[in-house]
Amino acid sequence: MSGTLKRDQFELLVRLAEKKPVQDDLSELTEKEFVKDGSITEKGLEALLPYRAKRAVFIAAGFGSRLVPITLNTPKPLVRVNGKRIIDGLIDACLDAGINEIYIVRGYLGEQFDQLLYKYPMIKFIDNTLYSSANNISSALLAKELLSDSYVFEADLLISNPKIITPYHYTSDFLAIKKEHTDDWCFEVNDGVITKEKVGGDDCWQMVGISFWNDADGKKLSGDIENIFARDDGKQRYWEQVPLEFCKENYRVEVRECFDEDIIEIDTFAELKIIDKSYDV
Repeated sequence: MSGTLKRDQFELLVRLAEKKPVQDDLSELTEKEFVKDGSITEKGLEALLPYRAKRAVFIAAGFGSRLVPITLNTPKPLVRVNGKRIIDGLIDACLDAGINEIYIVRGYLGEQFDQLLYKYPMIKFIDNTLYSSANNISSALLAKELLSDSYVFEADLLISNPKIITPYHYTSDFLAIKKEHTDDWCFEVNDGVITKEKVGGDDCWQMVGISFWNDADGKKLSGDIENIFARDDGKQRYWEQVPLEFCKENYRVEVRECFDEDIIEIDTFAELKIIDKSYDV
């Protein structure tokens, strides 16, 4: 955590910054000149700056093999669903949250991502030449100096509720959906903190491939990702296994709740045909 606000102060200031109604006692924040007449002041906004997301890194180098045949000629993030590229919704959500520094780590059919520049000229690309021989940790390694105060996105998530991309974060967190049962990647959670990542479980939190890393954790990730990648088996690991499994003693990552209706990952071509009938021909 980079700032000095207490948790309750942070949450109140965020609500005021978002112009949401607040019924709480604001006297302490008023004394600090963070609030005046029930509204956040410039000083209050300055107090929130250390908690603000500065950039977004999209991991978009993979094959998208489960979406064959569509991905034979198109990277999965660029597949159109009901007329809109999958990645566009995520980028638009970042821009709506005031996150304008955007990086995309690309690999498979990487030149096709250039089309994004017509709509999003601020995007910067990082080319991953190892995408065919290493897992997504190779993409995180290339972006390791960009992970502080940063969102990290899987680039193939179809977002319906852009409000889940929020500008302010009190600590590092991972989006997840509470489930009675899932066969997917999920978290065990204790008092809001992720204690274990695993595949499948009961009474758990299904992982959504969107996380935020504060300044301190982003700096630790830079070194930890490099160290794990250098191991004999490191190239075949998922990047998030670094903070959640291999080096979890270095991190305290909270779970941030979202819901099935907010965002989905289209895993297979059959699922794509259900969501977008134009593919069902």
